[in-house]
Amino acid sequence: METRKQVLIVGLQPELIDFSSPEYAAFPGLTAEKILQGLNAGAASLQAQGYDAQICLTDFGATADMVLRNALSQKQFDCVLVGAGVRTVPTHFLLFETIINTIHTHAPGAKICFNTNPGDTAEAVKRWI
Repeated sequence: METRKQVLIVGLQPELIDFSSPEYAAFPGLTAEKILQGLNAGAASLQAQGYDAQICLTDFGATADMVLRNALSQKQFDCVLVGAGVRTVPTHFLLFETIINTIHTHAPGAKICFNTNPGDTAEAVKRWI
């Protein structure tokens, strides 16, 4: 029996996002509910394709490192996907660096990948595992 590849999807806690702020103007109509639906759909797509996918949601930095370290300590991940919401908003630059360095330190054998939106999560993972 083949072991399912382990994938961790890292994103922001949607309820903490201020969608009315100028940094989110490029994403009209985006809501916390839509983000959660996208995250869950991405994880479900991975599950359906034979992966074991888990979602890890962080804040904007106060506890992000601790939350991610805790998730990474639960099992050995083959791949960690960092969502577009963490990477594409310029004010999240330091959070993005923190997340990458936490993955590098606590899951050194995991591939790191990036999606452009929740709809291409599975494709991003399949590029690397």
